[in-house]
Amino acid sequence: MPITENNLLQHELIGLRAKIVQSTNPSLANKEGVIVDETRNTLVLKENESLKIIPKQDVRLRLNLPEGKKVKVDGRKLIARAENRIKKYG
Repeated sequence: MPITENNLLQHELIGLRAKIVQSTNPSLANKEGVIVDETRNTLVLKENESLKIIPKQDVRLRLNLPEGKKVKVDGRKLIARAENRIKKYG
């Protein structure tokens, strides 16, 4: 099943391009990269050659979906292990 705006929370996020559009931590604002890992509470973005650990609860993200659409997501909705989030929203 392709990733869409309607089923985004039911999918793995690794591999998607993300930009932080809002953050409670000003040093994270406008960080951008590819999601390379995910834990219950964090996302790991690869930005150039460095890795940034991003707390999900502190951010709003813009995710670029494979078909080219850009979707904003509140990071708090992503708090869960990927497999549990898929069950929760599936």
